Amino acid sequence: MRLRDYLDADWRRLFEFAKQPAPRRSTLSAFSPRFAPVVLIRVAQRCHAKGFRRLAKIFSFLNFLIFGLEVPARLQIGPGLVVPHTVGTILGAGHIGENVTIYQQVTLGAKLADFEYDVAQRPHVEDGALITAGAKVIGPVRIGRGAVVGANAVVLEDVPDYHLAVGVPARISPLPARDDARDLPENPSDIVNHPSA
Repeated sequence: MRLRDYLDADWRRLFEFAKQPAPRRSTLSAFSPRFAPVVLIRVAQRCHAKGFRRLAKIFSFLNFLIFGLEVPARLQIGPGLVVPHTVGTILGAGHIGENVTIYQQVTLGAKLADFEYDVAQRPHVEDGALITAGAKVIGPVRIGRGAVVGANAVVLEDVPDYHLAVGVPARISPLPARDDARDLPENPSDIVNHPSA
């Protein structure tokens, strides 16, 4: 995908997340506080992919300096990324899929210092996952498609598709099915606070 395509997908999903119609993305959109960090991530990724490694590091450092968000430029992230609040967030994953939402103070990283950035030692986050505030996902674990990691959870093992991980260390249970729960919230981020979860 081109940089423009990634940014368009990220912009549309941000407004889907906010349950608002998405206006047309313009140059000024890059200055929106909810979107600017994602723009810096995408520009750093593109610079890294084109071989401009030092320039990529500058954009990554700007993200850390301005928004408190640490993301390696080499990290592969699918389209539709939403990071509604960024402060204290470290995205040191092996890869992040499409339409993933990550809240503030989340850490995705290896168990030990990994300056070589070995993706086999890092978490892998699949499409549609939701990782809520303060969660820590450590080591070569998989956060499955549509999975939810609750606030402040410490995840040390795989979370299967459409499962919920809560607690320290995280306990894993299936997400309530919409067919089985008439009052289940429409917004996936509300599931972690739902009585049936």
